[in-house]
Amino acid sequence: MNDPAILSIDQGTSSSRAIGFTTAGAVLALEQQPFEQIYPQSGWVEHDPEVIWATTLSTAREVLRRLREQRRTVATIGVTNQRETTLMWNRRTGIPVYNAIVWQDRRTATECRRLQEAGHEAVLAEITGLRLDPYFSATKLAWILEHVKGARAAAQAGELAFGTVDTFLIWRLTGGKVHATDASNASRTALFDIRKGRWDESLCELFGVPMNCLPQVRDSAGDFGTTDPGLLGEALPIRGVAGDQQAALIGQAGFNTGDVKSTYGTGAFLVLNTGAQLLRSRNRLLSTVAYQLRGTITYALEGSILSAGSTIQWLRDGLGLITRAAEIEALARSVKDSGGVYLLPAFTGLGAPYWDPDARGAIVGLTRGSSRAEIARAGLDSVVYQTRDLLDAMASDGVRPHLLKVDGGMSQNAFFLQRLADVLGIPILRPKMAESTAFGAACLAGLGHGLFSSVNEIAALWQPDVRCEPGLGADELARELEGWRAAIRRVRTR
Repeated sequence: MNDPAILSIDQGTSSSRAIGFTTAGAVLALEQQPFEQIYPQSGWVEHDPEVIWATTLSTAREVLRRLREQRRTVATIGVTNQRETTLMWNRRTGIPVYNAIVWQDRRTATECRRLQEAGHEAVLAEITGLRLDPYFSATKLAWILEHVKGARAAAQAGELAFGTVDTFLIWRLTGGKVHATDASNASRTALFDIRKGRWDESLCELFGVPMNCLPQVRDSAGDFGTTDPGLLGEALPIRGVAGDQQAALIGQAGFNTGDVKSTYGTGAFLVLNTGAQLLRSRNRLLSTVAYQLRGTITYALEGSILSAGSTIQWLRDGLGLITRAAEIEALARSVKDSGGVYLLPAFTGLGAPYWDPDARGAIVGLTRGSSRAEIARAGLDSVVYQTRDLLDAMASDGVRPHLLKVDGGMSQNAFFLQRLADVLGIPILRPKMAESTAFGAACLAGLGHGLFSSVNEIAALWQPDVRCEPGLGADELARELEGWRAAIRRVRTR
């Protein structure tokens, strides 16, 4: 068949996936492998790098096998990944010196407070658009250098390489020939100057990070080398890379200033395209790189919710309220409201706009009349209310979206989408393409390989599927939000 396929590698927080796409956006093959999270201590979250690699390689090989059965030619590979998650490995052996420290990890909260108290946050925010928070890579990397025996000396000697997950996978896929990342992932490390588009020497000095361990930063649609033919059966060019939330923005055709999407996966992330303008938030949102094409950066404003789908997983695995995540929709629908119950999912702290790493979760408003149904509904509503917090922060910054495109696993829940529309007070649109993140990576690879001539060609592929209109009365909405804000105050520490 003449239509070439694009292989998209989507390495996430709870699973690794590979998807084969046509250039028209049709899914040809999909393989997914979940893996276990590692919780060494309270607030610590790690992944085994070899499990990340093994599941990535296994899913890619399986999808390639199916594509070959379909007699499809694979033209190029795109990579998208869980952001901020931090790895270091030996340049000679390729073996990591420690587990991957996951974006949710809070072990460096004390160090972040120390740096804040020393007055470093304003400078960091000016350079990177981020905050001094354990969420980002810099303090995770500093922790590895400080606590892994011999790591600092080895890094200073040029023997170790740092990378977010995309960089680690590219290194492995190319047989150690390419040590690179794209600008969107670099912008999440708290070491990257998003104005100048390069690593910042002063921040590397602040965090004690040798600059020789950092990857080269490239365009999001560009040359990231060619795979070792022994890994995937042939040498395939890697031509697109982006962090998962930026990839989802691309998959949602968010190329115009003012376009906004929210992805509901393990966490939830609201990303607004601000174009060539680096918009500085007055309400604790993040300024970040949306993507870089042909050396030109497009910026975004982002709000990060640390627990979204992971809240539903906890209701399933931690409390046993449901046996499958999909059951929560019927359970939540079975009651008219949450009965005054609010679930605060601060399992690893609160993200934007609060940035409170020491906050911890709670369920408030329980009575003897509260049942599993009210708690389930409160769990779904917690994600809805946190999204409202982010939109309110954007509105205070002078940007008020008039509709929201959504994707991710929770977006398949029709009740959740209607609750979003009701509480946000704007239409919610879900696209026909359910795999926005993986498709965004495929689009970048297609652009980098010449399969697409422009972003306009990519944007033309987007099609709407479900639209939900708001229908909640103003008085009822005000009561709900008042209850949520009172509940949030109960768990905040700052």
